[in-house]
Amino acid sequence: MGEQVVSEVRSVETTLRPKGFTQEQLDWVPWVEPIRLGDADELQKPLLEGDRGIGPYFRLLARNPEVLAHRSANDKEIFYGRGGLTRAERELAATVTSRHNGCEYCASVHSRFTSALSKRPNDVQRLLDEGNEVRIDERWDAVIDFVDALAANPPRATDEQLNRLRQLGFGADELHDLVLSAASFSWANRLMLTLGEPEVPA
Repeated sequence: MGEQVVSEVRSVETTLRPKGFTQEQLDWVPWVEPIRLGDADELQKPLLEGDRGIGPYFRLLARNPEVLAHRSANDKEIFYGRGGLTRAERELAATVTSRHNGCEYCASVHSRFTSALSKRPNDVQRLLDEGNEVRIDERWDAVIDFVDALAANPPRATDEQLNRLRQLGFGADELHDLVLSAASFSWANRLMLTLGEPEVPA
């Protein structure tokens, strides 16, 4: 008798669904079976090193290793690339996009990064609680309004929003990074929302 494989696919109990957007750690439950780490082939193994091999999300994406490789390289460059927008504001853009798209899991991850990098956890929590209509300060409001407009489908960002950012000192590199952060997370949110659901750890 071989080892019995236990499926990771299940529904989240109502009592364990998030009650709103949070900076707390959430789990994520897949609706499509991920691969098991021990079954990863030579293409998949390097993509699942470290923490990425623990949770189900990257093991699920590893079903198409070529796409996951491109996705990971894109993510690394957008969020860790040198120059341009600060890391905190890249994470703020990911949080705003996730808030717009209703992705509680992504919002929880990137709001924690935003809080840690900006040292402004109370402002970040206001963003999660009040949504992208929140007013915080001139610079963050300009970022929030532009990214929220980019995350809309179809996007509705305006020249006025761009000019407002330029007047606040955003150069071409910063604006480029802001657009890439919003675009990347619009894609990531919509993918994640179709593959599973968040769960409050028991």
